[in-house]
Amino acid sequence: MNNQPNNSDPDRNNQPPQGPGRRPPAKPPRNIYSLGVLLMIGVLLMMVMHSMSPQGRELTFSEFSRLVQDNQVDSIEVEDATITGKLHPGALTSDDGTEITEFTVVIEQGIGREQWFQQLLSEHDVEVTYRSRSTLVDILIGLVPWILILVVMYFLVFRQFRGAGGAGMLGSFGRSRHRMASKDQAKVTFKQVAGIDEAKDEVQEIIHFLRNPKKFQRLGGRIPRGILLVGDPGCGKTLLAKAIAGEADVPLLSISGSDFVEMFVGVGASRVRDLFRQAKEISPCIIFLDEIDAVGRKRGVGVAGGGHDEREQTLNAILVEMDGFSSNDQVIVIAATNRGDVLDHALTRPGRFDRQIYVPLPDVKGRAEILQVHAAKVKLGPDTDLHRLARGTPMFSGADLEAIINEAALAATMQNKDYVEMCDLEEARDKVRWGRARRSRTIDEKEQNVTAFHEAGHALVQSLTPSADPIHKVSIIPRGRMGGATFSLPEQDRTMYTKSFCLALIRVCFGGRVAEEVACGEITSGAQMDIEQATNIARQMVKVWGMSEKLGFIKYGADEAPAWPTDLGGREYSEHTAEVIDSEIKDIMNAAYNDVKKLILENRDKLDRLKAALLKYETLSDTEVKRIMDGETLDKPTVGDLIKAEQAKTSDNNHAEHQQTPSSKDNNSADNSSDETTENQE
Repeated sequence: MNNQPNNSDPDRNNQPPQGPGRRPPAKPPRNIYSLGVLLMIGVLLMMVMHSMSPQGRELTFSEFSRLVQDNQVDSIEVEDATITGKLHPGALTSDDGTEITEFTVVIEQGIGREQWFQQLLSEHDVEVTYRSRSTLVDILIGLVPWILILVVMYFLVFRQFRGAGGAGMLGSFGRSRHRMASKDQAKVTFKQVAGIDEAKDEVQEIIHFLRNPKKFQRLGGRIPRGILLVGDPGCGKTLLAKAIAGEADVPLLSISGSDFVEMFVGVGASRVRDLFRQAKEISPCIIFLDEIDAVGRKRGVGVAGGGHDEREQTLNAILVEMDGFSSNDQVIVIAATNRGDVLDHALTRPGRFDRQIYVPLPDVKGRAEILQVHAAKVKLGPDTDLHRLARGTPMFSGADLEAIINEAALAATMQNKDYVEMCDLEEARDKVRWGRARRSRTIDEKEQNVTAFHEAGHALVQSLTPSADPIHKVSIIPRGRMGGATFSLPEQDRTMYTKSFCLALIRVCFGGRVAEEVACGEITSGAQMDIEQATNIARQMVKVWGMSEKLGFIKYGADEAPAWPTDLGGREYSEHTAEVIDSEIKDIMNAAYNDVKKLILENRDKLDRLKAALLKYETLSDTEVKRIMDGETLDKPTVGDLIKAEQAKTSDNNHAEHQQTPSSKDNNSADNSSDETTENQE
C-alpha cells in the first residue's frame, strides 16, 4: 500500500521540495561566475601593466639637463632611479609634430638626492616630489601575475572537475544524459496501453514489488533485476515502460543506448556509472534503456571487436552495475529493442535481464482496442466502424493505428467536417500504408486502360479464388509508387500460413500481369512489385517452410548473412541443391501463372466489365465488384459528376458570400445605385 503525503497543509505546500529525487532550488548559472572572474582578472591586469609601464617619452639624462637649463621642465617626481615629469607647452615635439608633455628619465641610484642636482632644480624653479617604494610593494607586484594565473586555473579547470560529481576528470562530459519523469509527470497508466494484455500481465509483479518490496522479501524471493522488452517498432515498448512507472508511482529515468556512445573511450562507462548512482539515490525507481542494441551487441564480432572499443567498455559497465544490485536496491532496469537476436549473452543471462517479454503486433481484438483508445481524443461520426477498420489493418502496429486516427482527424478538419467519417479513416489507412493519393497526376489514356485491366485482373482472381482473403476495394487512383491497388479485408489474423493460402497469394499477384497479356496483347513493367512479392512467397515455401515435395522437410535459408564468407559463398547447401531449389520455385510460379491465365480466359466478360467500371468510377468497393461480376449495373455518380458537383458547390458558396457582403452606408446615392445595378447584372 502506498503512503501518500497529506497535501492539505498549506504551510507544507509552500515549502521547497526536499529529499532525494527532487529538483534543488535554482542556482545562478556557472557562466555568470566565470564571466565575473574574467572581468576582474582583466581589470587587475590592466592596473598592474599601467603601473609598471613607463609614462611619456623616455629621455636621456643629458637631454633632461638641457631642458631644465632651458626652463622647459614644469615639475618632476623622483622615485628611486626613475624620474617622471611634465614639460611646459611647446617645449618638445616628436618627429610627426605631436607635442610631448610627459617624460621619463632613468638615472643612477641615489643621484636624485645629491646636492648639485637639487641646486640645479631650485635655480630653474622646478617643482620636485620625492617618493619611495617599499620592498613589500615590490614583492607583491612580482607575485601578482602568478596569483592571477592560479585564480584562472582554479575557476576554469578545478571548479569544473569539482562540479562534475562522480564523473572524474571527464567533467560534465561524462555525466548521464537521461531524462527523469517524476511521479507527478509519469501519468501514463495501463488504461492508455491496449493490445498487449499478456505483456501487461507479465509486469504486474514488478509493479507490486515497487509498491511493497517487503512482501517479496518475506519468503526469500528475488524480484527480477532487469526486464527486456522485445518487439517490432511501434508496438508500444516505450509506452509500456512509462505505464509501469505510472502504475507503480515511481520516477522513470529514461535514456537511449546511443546517448552512451561517444568519440572518447570511457565516456559511455562514466555515464553508465553516473546513471546508476543517481538511480540508487532516488530509489525506488525504474531505469529505461531504449534501443539497448546500440551498446549491447555481441562482443568480439566484426573487425572492431577489441576490448578497447568504446561500445564494449559501455556494455561492460552496464554488466557490472547490474551485478552490483543487492536485494534491497529498489531499482528495476527495463530495456527495449527490436533486435533481441544481436544482444550479448552476458546481458540476457539470469541475474541481469532475467525476463524477456515479447511485445507482438496486435491482433484484431488488440487493434480495435488501440483504435478506441486513440479515437477517444477525436469526434467520430455515426457511420464509423472501428472493428471493420481493425480487420482491414493486419500487421499494423500501435504507432500506425495512432497515425491513422490522427491523419483522419486532420483530413476531416481540412474539409470543414463536424466529425470524422468512415471514409476519412479508410483514406487515412491507405495513406499510412501506401502513401497519399495522387489525383492530380496526368495519365495517358493508353496507360490508364492498362492500369484498369491490371487492377481488374487482381480483383477478378481474388474474388474467384476460394483460399484468398475477401476483396475490400479496388482503385486505379495512383498512390505512392503504385498506379493502382487492390485491397483485401482479412476475416481473421493468421499466425500460420497454409500451402493453399500461399498459392492463392501467388495467383492473386499474377492476376494483373496475366490480364495485361490477355486483354492488351502486351506486358508492361507495372507488375514489378507483384513479381517480387510472388517470388518471395515461393522462395519461403521451398527454402524455409518445407512445402516442396522434392526437397522435403529441410530448411535451406539462412536467417541473415554470415559475418565472414564461407567456402560455399555463404550458402549452407551444395550447387546441386541450389539447382533443385531454383527448379522448384520456377515450377510453383509457372503452375500459378497457367492457372491464372486459364481463369481469366474463362471469365473474360467479367474482366471487361470490371475494367470499364474502374475507368468510369475509379474506385469500387467489395459489394460493387460483386454486383458488376454478376452482370448488374451501378447507379452511383461518376467521377466527372462528382467533380462538376463540387465545382458548382464552390461557385454557389462564393456567390452567396458576395451577396451577403454589406454595402457601405457612407457612400452617396449615386454609388449605391451603381452597386445595385452591378448586383442585378450578376
